[in-house]
Amino acid sequence: MVIKHRKLNRLKGFDYSSNGYYFVTICTKNRQDYFGNIINNKMVLNKYGIIVSKQWLWLKKQYDNLIDIDEYVVMPNHFHGILIIKYKSKSVGTGLDLSLQKKQLSLSNIIGAFKTTSSIQIHKTGLEIFQWQCSFYDQIIRNEYSLFYIREYIRDNPKNWDDDKNNLIKKSSSNSL
Repeated sequence: MVIKHRKLNRLKGFDYSSNGYYFVTICTKNRQDYFGNIINNKMVLNKYGIIVSKQWLWLKKQYDNLIDIDEYVVMPNHFHGILIIKYKSKSVGTGLDLSLQKKQLSLSNIIGAFKTTSSIQIHKTGLEIFQWQCSFYDQIIRNEYSLFYIREYIRDNPKNWDDDKNNLIKKSSSNSL
């Protein structure tokens, strides 16, 4: 029996439920294109891409007092987004009151909810083979400078698609030349 050892994606010892800005990238399994096409340097979402976009926005409604969403883009086979955890603990109340308050969620919990709900919605449309890759990439955004450049990267992602490492169609066609 072969046991795969996965690279740890999270920063060791960091509390991923703490307030802050997080840049996440989530790819489809095998980087299969499902969400639409880049046309004239713009992402044109198909029905699956629209589902992914709606489910990202759903997170804000679902966890309104815990998170905000910032810049994001759905690409043909991956997703980039900035998620802001803004949990505010309530310091008033007693034991029972405090136990009834919503628990703080981690970045993994939130991304898990996004991946699960978007997958369910996509499967309901008949694309039962759809899967996200296991896990996701994250970067803790530590300052305004990084936030500015990550926002710019997300906005520019569609126009840079030809050179994107996730663009497997471009890679396979350039390898055959």
